[in-house]
Amino acid sequence: MTPFTILLVDDNAHIAELLTRAAASTFPEAVFIPTSTYDQAARYLGDLTGRGPRLMLLDIHLHTGLSGLDFLSLVRQHPQGHLIPIIMLSASHDPADRVEAYRRGANVYSRKPFSFQAWKRYVGGLRTYWLETATLPAIWFQKEADE
Repeated sequence: MTPFTILLVDDNAHIAELLTRAAASTFPEAVFIPTSTYDQAARYLGDLTGRGPRLMLLDIHLHTGLSGLDFLSLVRQHPQGHLIPIIMLSASHDPADRVEAYRRGANVYSRKPFSFQAWKRYVGGLRTYWLETATLPAIWFQKEADE
């Protein structure tokens, strides 16, 4: 079984636990790389060599400095990172958040589920679409040589 790596950027550590538990039965190929801040996620992306994540789940409101929208803009400017499909994962009901996420290059804007059963359905849907249906490019990262 080839792992399906998903970069998770969310300041709520409980979300990573929920996703991992839900994926155990609905998306066993999923391997979540949890990060909780813009800086941590940017460092992960900058240090990455080899095969990159196949998908990113990105919280829109990181309450630890720069926002998920700021990280979205950074990824969309990255030489390899711009190819990663990004799902904005938010509890926000604000239509302006959705518009801004799509304006900055999100592939999908989705609401966070609020029960474990709903998380299982959500993760199962991720598997059905992103693993079984979509054809994703293999994205290889390499550090640029210092000048």
